[in-house]
Amino acid sequence: MKNMLKRGLSFGLAGLMLGGVLCGCGSTGKDSADTAPDAAQDTAEQPVELTVFAAASLTEALNEIAEQYKEVAPEVSLVFNFDSSGTLKTQIEEGAECDIFISAAQKQMNQLDATQDAEKNPDGLDYIDPETRIDLLENKVVLVVPEGNPAGITSFEEIGDKCNLIALGNDDVPVGQYSEEILQGLGLMDKLESESKITYGSNVKEVTTQVAEGAVDCGIVYATDANSAGLTIVAQASEDMCSQVIYPAALLKNSAHAEQAQAFLDYLQDDAAMKVFEEIGFSSAVAK
Repeated sequence: MKNMLKRGLSFGLAGLMLGGVLCGCGSTGKDSADTAPDAAQDTAEQPVELTVFAAASLTEALNEIAEQYKEVAPEVSLVFNFDSSGTLKTQIEEGAECDIFISAAQKQMNQLDATQDAEKNPDGLDYIDPETRIDLLENKVVLVVPEGNPAGITSFEEIGDKCNLIALGNDDVPVGQYSEEILQGLGLMDKLESESKITYGSNVKEVTTQVAEGAVDCGIVYATDANSAGLTIVAQASEDMCSQVIYPAALLKNSAHAEQAQAFLDYLQDDAAMKVFEEIGFSSAVAK
């Protein structure tokens, strides 16, 4: 009888222990299932740093838009590299880390786009994703003078007679290329060069600084930079004086954060961002 009781107790204890193990396993599986969505959510909200290479003339607008974007995508940190489009293109070609490129002209973007012909992309470079490329903004080219306009210049045509020194962007800078196009069309470029009346800036911000400081009689810059620097605009280039000033934008093929980069590029085309661009003097070039 005692042996039978001992066997009963042993079986009972064994059953309780096995049940506990099974319940523990079931509990663990349930906890894992419950926490899986949270883990996925944590992964989705991991901080991401996007590097944006942008023409110097976009400095004020993009810095303001970056503040807005913190509310839209708080997990995304935007790092800007502002310089001339030619310098940015060279940095990308040399392997600089970049997620989005926004140029102040088609030329530099074309030189990184493998879908362009040999005339536009002579080196056959293949750095941007052409599927993401858009025409984002349009700007205008203007003639600006220092405060008080000491030389009394009121038009592009008067530069030849009234100007002793003019500030222009280098010829590898889009604003410099537009400036040269204007002055060549007016037959003034050779005259100004032969008389040593030109001082050059490596980007548009350097040109605006020279004008603002009164170091030159006038300068040719973008309307947006003139507005940001508080410069006096005395003339705006007409459509027949220089090419349309279009700012293309695209993702880089090697972007490590293509999804987040595309989301920011989409945001730049939305009304909230366009309002900032327009307040500075840009207009949308996005096809409707």
